[in-house]
Amino acid sequence: MWADGSLVGFLGAFGSEPRRIRHTLYLVVGILQSYSGQGIGTRLFAEMEKWAADHDIHRLELTVMAHNERALALYRKAGFEVEGTKKDSIYVDGQYVDEFYMAKLI
Repeated sequence: MWADGSLVGFLGAFGSEPRRIRHTLYLVVGILQSYSGQGIGTRLFAEMEKWAADHDIHRLELTVMAHNERALALYRKAGFEVEGTKKDSIYVDGQYVDEFYMAKLI
């Protein structure tokens, strides 16, 4: 999504070829903090879901740092649920951080 000539938000959807998981997309989302709370994420998810429904996608997945309350709120609003926790998944600013696995069935 663009604003004032700059990219302020994106949503990437990545699928796989094997038949067993062809119905699943892994999502990567980014929104500039200064544009947070303006409905950008909601619009990105709505457009992606329309596309996914037209392409026989049944499951959407993503991960999020466990302490990222703003992102968690967006994902829950979009219908995602936490399915599990990946302990010490990433290393940020000298500390290990847990990630939540989240998914939504459409």
